[in-house]
This record gives sequence, structure tokens and C-alpha cells, in this order.
Amino acid sequence: MEMSRALEQLETMHRAVLGTYKRDGSPQLSPVVCVLAEEGRLLISTRETAMKVRNLRRDPRVVLCVFSDGFYGPWLQVEGRAEIIALPEAMEGLVSYYRSLAGEHPDWDEYRQAMIDEKRVLLRVALEKAGPDRSG
Repeated sequence: MEMSRALEQLETMHRAVLGTYKRDGSPQLSPVVCVLAEEGRLLISTRETAMKVRNLRRDPRVVLCVFSDGFYGPWLQVEGRAEIIALPEAMEGLVSYYRSLAGEHPDWDEYRQAMIDEKRVLLRVALEKAGPDRSG
């Protein structure tokens, strides 16, 4: 699949299963919500203490199966490499992530404090491959 076509689909698809790699090379899967951001990268909010973050510190490769909010319907698989952005650098990205999904927050100070309390990080995924481009 052409990356430009995949990026068009990713603009409206936010639910995904993220695959990272455990120390032994086996997959670790996590349900996530992703947002397409600048430069065609996917953003994912997660906690610093999550296993996926530990895995990504060791091996930045990711695979995502991204699908519509209704689950059935269009889907695609994308692969790439994740960069972990920790607080405080992640804060404005976390605000953008929220706005992309839900619009304005009723209390941004409360949101920012929650991000600190939850030890949130932002995963920024540079996409390298996408597919499939046909169904069987």
C-alpha cells in the first residue's frame, strides 16, 4: 500500500492494537488510541511504567493494526519505529493529542496535572510500511 493512501485512512482511524517486542523476541500487544500528527507520524499516549515503554526502550520497532471506531470495516497494518518523549517535553504533544481526539478540555490545568500524576509519555511513531492493499 502506498504510504500516502495509508496516511489518508489514518486521519479518521484511531483505535489500534500496538505490537512491541519482549526481551525474548515474542510480541507484546496493547490496545491503544492513536492520532495522526505532523510529518505523518502517529502519536500514542501511555504511561512511563507500561511494558510497551520498557520494550520500546530496548527495541523501538512497532507494528500496529489500526481500525475504525466501529471495529468492523476498514483496517490497515503499519510498521515503524517509536520515539519515547517524556515529560516535561511531552506536555504540549499530549495536549495536541487530546485536542485531536476530543477537542477542548474543560480544565487544561487539571489535564496537565493528570498527565504528571499518571507519568504519561508520548510515543511518536515514524511510519515505514503500510498494508494491506487488497482483501482475500
